[in-house]
Amino acid sequence: MKHFPIFLSVKGQRIALSGGGDAAVAKLRLLLKTEALLTVYAENATAEIRDWAAAGRLTLIARSLRAGDLAGEVLFYAADEDAAEDARTSAIARAAGVLANIVDNLEDSQFITPAIVDRDPVTVAIGTEGAAPVLARAIKADLEERLPSHLGLLARVGKGFRKAAEALPFGRARRAFWADYYFKAGPRVAANGSVAAQQALDELLFEHLAQDAAQGHVAFVGAGPGDPELLTLKARKALDTADVVIYDRLVAPEILELARREAQLIDAGKTPYGQHTPQDTINEMIVSHAKAGHQVVRLKSGDATVFGRLDEELTACDAAGVAYHVVPGITAASAAVASIGQSLTKRGRNSGVRFLTGHDVAGFADHDWRELAQPGQVAAIYMGKKAARFIQGRLIMHGADPATEITVVENASRADQRVLATTLSALATDLATAAFSGPALTFLGLSPRAAQTSLTKIQQQELA
Repeated sequence: MKHFPIFLSVKGQRIALSGGGDAAVAKLRLLLKTEALLTVYAENATAEIRDWAAAGRLTLIARSLRAGDLAGEVLFYAADEDAAEDARTSAIARAAGVLANIVDNLEDSQFITPAIVDRDPVTVAIGTEGAAPVLARAIKADLEERLPSHLGLLARVGKGFRKAAEALPFGRARRAFWADYYFKAGPRVAANGSVAAQQALDELLFEHLAQDAAQGHVAFVGAGPGDPELLTLKARKALDTADVVIYDRLVAPEILELARREAQLIDAGKTPYGQHTPQDTINEMIVSHAKAGHQVVRLKSGDATVFGRLDEELTACDAAGVAYHVVPGITAASAAVASIGQSLTKRGRNSGVRFLTGHDVAGFADHDWRELAQPGQVAAIYMGKKAARFIQGRLIMHGADPATEITVVENASRADQRVLATTLSALATDLATAAFSGPALTFLGLSPRAAQTSLTKIQQQELA
């Protein structure tokens, strides 16, 4: 992020602009919506600018900007549409300690003005770092259609009511009140004006004050394999309303970014064979936050119901009388196998697939190796990197063909995904050479059909 978005207070502050043509007019149409004191320097200003000056909406000085003209302005716009003149006037502004913007010159500007959707006092700013102004305009047009015209009226009435709303407890209760106003009660009466909106607020506050305090609730949410676009709509909704998010180590940072800014984020990660948060501690955190009346999201990578110790956490909620629901997610096996252009089941090859873990609480996990060693078997092995040699040995010991195809997918669905195509006999050696550091899925009996990111034997030799 090269430009940090802020909303600058300009009420009663001075903003200066140099230029009197079309570029200046375009900027002034936006600036005239503010409560700033505007001064324009232009030898030949358009009729529109002269009319604004005559109406007292800005001050027009009919000459070019000079050194010493600026003192105390918060912003300056160079809009003469002449590179040399814009460079001269912006240099004057910078020398006076005033932030300068040169119209249509991103590199030499100290700030940029975003595309704006105006529903005063609701303002939406859209920026693309100057890279895609057409895209910014398209987003603006889309938002203009989506945001109703009465939104500004509701916001103005609501702003004056914020003190009264403090009678409600901070947090979930207050959010529920404002959500009811902005999305239910308010829009129903907005067409009748501010008096009707004020009356709706009064009645709504009375209703909410009479309600019993909301009980805590836990949503066990599958965060998917890592790509935020694979997050379900129901998972997004849970993150939007969460007071507390207790998340696993493998949950992608991009998904945590989707949680409410005010939400408390708690890392409950477990590193294999390393530092980790004990399960009993996680159970206690979930229950205690829910008991405090919070909306809790227990965020698990992949699907919460697959190797996520979900049952233990549900049992803790049941024992404490805490309400919950489970939001399924896309498990890593589904995302990984999709990325290599394969299917977990195939007519004539396998009518079933097994989801296995490479290790459990006792160490390397044991399975029905004799059955898995049969031709045509397909299995997705989670947490199998460290157990690769153990798995290889058990399968070959029970008669598996050493040439059985194996695919290992690291960081499934993420930008840094890598795919290793190998065989059972070479699994442990090739995996050690690839040096995967992220979470990986091992597929028995599948080879990539779409493996543009595969580590070939040649690449493995280069890594070695």
